[in-house]
Amino acid sequence: MTVVADDHRTASSQTGTFRMVSEEEQALRSKLERLTVKDHGPVFGVCDKLPPHTIQKAKDEMSETDEKQESAVKELRALMQKKEDAGEDAGKSVAERMLDKPDAILLRFIRARKYDVTRAYELIKGYVRFREHYPELFENLTPEAVRSTIEAGYPGILSSRDKYGRVVLLFNIENWDYEEITFDEILRAYCVILEKLLENEETQINGFCIIENFKGFTMQQASGIKPTELKKMVDMLQDSFPARFKAVHFIHQPWYFTTTYNVVKPLMKGKLLERVFVHGDELESFFKEIDADILPSDFGGKLPAYDGKATAEKLFGPRIESEDTAL
Repeated sequence: MTVVADDHRTASSQTGTFRMVSEEEQALRSKLERLTVKDHGPVFGVCDKLPPHTIQKAKDEMSETDEKQESAVKELRALMQKKEDAGEDAGKSVAERMLDKPDAILLRFIRARKYDVTRAYELIKGYVRFREHYPELFENLTPEAVRSTIEAGYPGILSSRDKYGRVVLLFNIENWDYEEITFDEILRAYCVILEKLLENEETQINGFCIIENFKGFTMQQASGIKPTELKKMVDMLQDSFPARFKAVHFIHQPWYFTTTYNVVKPLMKGKLLERVFVHGDELESFFKEIDADILPSDFGGKLPAYDGKATAEKLFGPRIESEDTAL
């Protein structure tokens, strides 16, 4: 056993506390510093059992314990009830949509805000507000409604997590025809994907990484994307889903990408801005973060080109015959 200084300090004392750390805990923390892509569970489906090092990560980053899970969910439910009883419009909307949700769903919001229940409630408010502000994204929103968009690769999902355990989402803009697949259709696909992948507890803890390949981005595409659409995308990434977006990488962007990015930049909060990395064609730092072994060839990796149909099948199962026939 080793005695370590604990980082939690009270406002009154400003003194550190000390606790015993087992050799097992030390070993898990050591492992967290040298993870590989092989140390994590599957991307698709629920998580049967969290890896021990991921449990340690949740403990270190969120102070998560089984007891704290239970008490935080109860506290969040009580806060939702209190806000509804106070007669606030937002409180009523939140309670109507979320008060009866299972504990497992509420825990997603609690983890996304590191067990700060007040902030978790604000995130739920954002989640509800996003649906109220953009009803067009959620009308008749089913896996079948977005399947063809996902099969086309908008967006893509890697079948392996990165070395940090994050789910990697892909967007390859080169062949995107925004008249054939609209911006809203892509956002609808993101909404379904996020809900589906967040069923996995490993993803709730480790979060997401997004890679945007702007090779072949045309000026026509740049002029075709409306500022209102870009705002909708930023709103989705910020305070609207119980998802931890840990990094956004842009690669191979042309010079006029700056015009599009400058529309988005003022809408982004500091925390998200710090997690945006614009690489251009200099990818040395990019490949230090994302292993080429898990990337498809169209993203500079060692795997075959991305297959959206295979991904859709992993997400939703095989296509049923009626899906193949246009009505």
